[in-house]
Amino acid sequence: MPDALSSPPELDPVLLQRAQAGDEAAFGELMRTHYERVFRLVYSILGREHDARDVCQEVWLTVWRELGNFRGEAKFTTWLHPIAVRRALDALRKRRRWYDRFLPFAVAGADVESVPEPVDANDARQETEGAERLERFKRALDSLPPKLRVVLALREVEGLPYEEIARIAQIPQGTVMSRLYHARRQLARKLKASP
Repeated sequence: MPDALSSPPELDPVLLQRAQAGDEAAFGELMRTHYERVFRLVYSILGREHDARDVCQEVWLTVWRELGNFRGEAKFTTWLHPIAVRRALDALRKRRRWYDRFLPFAVAGADVESVPEPVDANDARQETEGAERLERFKRALDSLPPKLRVVLALREVEGLPYEEIARIAQIPQGTVMSRLYHARRQLARKLKASP
């Protein structure tokens, strides 16, 4: 698996042309090449693996339908990332509307995912502390406004430069820098304040 900060492999133009012409095998190869990066980006916005997998399916369906519109004037990932960000933000809005409407008494930040039972008592304490820190971090990250979470994910998870984040988020580069500053500051404040 490639490192989150490594650049994606160069897109083979012949593979792209075949995929644009409807070749499913070529599209499958294109998807395999970029799936993990798209998944990490979507997951960093949504924070739940099963939701991220569902959204990734929507992203790749959209890419399949819209691939003919990719003209190659920019990098493929520059065209792909905004699709992933938009789908993830749409899913986040749907989830919030659903929770607001149907689960008004649910505890904010409650998650049904279970943590496996530790075997060793010393490891149990360390694993519990690690799980608590991770849960605290996830709650703090989830509490950030989506527009801040997106730039944080694109910069810290994907390692993208400010210029590319600006193109993906369709905002000025100065706004990217400002949102990133506020995202980091709010995240640090929330982590410091949480028990």
